[in-house]
Amino acid sequence: MADLFSITAPLIIATPEGEQKVIAHHFPHPKGLLYFDLYWHEGQPWKQTHLVEGEIKGEGPWKIGEHVINLLGCQGANPELAMQFEQWQAYKQRADVDYPPEPLVAAIARKMGASIE
Repeated sequence: MADLFSITAPLIIATPEGEQKVIAHHFPHPKGLLYFDLYWHEGQPWKQTHLVEGEIKGEGPWKIGEHVINLLGCQGANPELAMQFEQWQAYKQRADVDYPPEPLVAAIARKMGASIE
């Protein structure tokens, strides 16, 4: 597989507590990985952005401490998460949704310490 940060396919993260969720955006961070949940831009975005600290290992799946990141739908797994991702993609395309453009998303990530240009 590829470097985690060159992947454009949707990703999921499994937390040490057993929760699995889709990653909306992910960025390198000096301490590990910064990622945003789906619908992160609504309500209180700082509660829906997460820093996973540790060394990133692997080539897919990737591991950071006790967290595991994998491609969404790998071998047909996780149909519920695949549906969540599809609904989120459709939501972002609606005319009444003011979703931040990619340059603004990157600027927000940089403000949160992400190591991106």
